[in-house]
Amino acid sequence: MNILLVGCGKMGGALLENWKRGDEAFAIVDPFLDSAPEGVALHEKREEVADRQFDVIVAAIKPQMIDEVMPDYSDMFTSKGYLLSIAAGCSIARLKKVSGGKPVIRIMPNLPAAIGAGVSALCASEDATEAQLAHARAMMERTGTVITVEDEDAIDRFTAVAGSGPGYVFELARAYTEAAMALGFDEDQARAMVLGTLQGTVAMAAGSGEKLETLRNSVTSKGGTTAAGLNALNGKGELSALLSATLEAAYDRAVELR
Repeated sequence: MNILLVGCGKMGGALLENWKRGDEAFAIVDPFLDSAPEGVALHEKREEVADRQFDVIVAAIKPQMIDEVMPDYSDMFTSKGYLLSIAAGCSIARLKKVSGGKPVIRIMPNLPAAIGAGVSALCASEDATEAQLAHARAMMERTGTVITVEDEDAIDRFTAVAGSGPGYVFELARAYTEAAMALGFDEDQARAMVLGTLQGTVAMAAGSGEKLETLRNSVTSKGGTTAAGLNALNGKGELSALLSATLEAAYDRAVELR
């Protein structure tokens, strides 16, 4: 299977590093890229691949470039080819228009996909075949967990939760680290404690079938230090309300950007 990436920025490059573990043949058209991963052909101009046909063309350019760039590739699909898009905010209707009506599969990855530990959402046009969906899903499973959603509103809701989620976690870790430093630890010690605690706790939760509330209670003794800390953190639901407001704000912005 031959796959062409139109553009290959930071996210496209990160996905490609994981995608190329499969048996597809990849090529890139990107005038701004100096080098490509081993085994991937890099081209500066569309004209260099104009005589070829591709089973999948990946729109990996900035959303504002979609209408200008992608129509030039609409005649380069095989008969069963489809467009795979990682361009945030570009609707399926818009992508079908620029691809000459080909089936479209939108994916929304999050940043940890770069290390094969991401969570991605997948949404497809009605004419996408089961084989195309299976292929796109298999590619994304090389980058982590994949969630298939029913419509593009769900993509926006996914963006609020998981697409933007790493930013929330980084901010939590930053604030947690600063708080540890305020207790007298130096920055390296605080960072090691915080990241180690987050990493171990998430791994434990991921490997357990228990509810998160049950796991929390298992380390919370009545009248103990954890109980005191949790009461300060979310005793009156402050953290719960803040997280709800965070997701609502991100979702509202995603809708505005459609």
